[in-house]
Amino acid sequence: MKEWFKFSTDGLFAIVLTAIGIYIALVILTRISGKRSFSKMSSFDFAMTVAIGSIMATVVISKSVSLQHGITGLAIIYLLQMLVAAARKFQPIQNLMDNKPTLLMKDGKIIEGSLKKCKVTESDIKAKLREANVIQLSEVKAVVFESTGDISVLHGSDDKSIDEWIMDF
Repeated sequence: MKEWFKFSTDGLFAIVLTAIGIYIALVILTRISGKRSFSKMSSFDFAMTVAIGSIMATVVISKSVSLQHGITGLAIIYLLQMLVAAARKFQPIQNLMDNKPTLLMKDGKIIEGSLKKCKVTESDIKAKLREANVIQLSEVKAVVFESTGDISVLHGSDDKSIDEWIMDF
């Protein structure tokens, strides 16, 4: 218990240097791999973001993981992300890595089976409709549970329909 409250300038100095070192490595690797490193395009991207945070926290706080090991771990995670991003141009890999969007509402009508499948409530949909400034259900063309976990609301006037290209899932 005494160890929790122990203060050492050496320990503090090590944390500061390690945090600076791992942060510089993160910036360099992000610049090399591109913006996608922190996107929410797929569940794999989300997992990568969590892994990066975990590695950074472990390297900064843990005495058992060196800065060199942390940078190596970050580099491997970034390399995997770049490889998967490149491989996703092939349909079988894309199907394996990406969740498919799910239609939750079409033409102002809720699709109950989709709500249950996605574990989304009517309250969730109502909140998203309000967020999208929908004031009439007749304006709603579609509500989509995206592969990222976001909910998108497509709405507009009655005389306009949704392009098939947008709803291709």
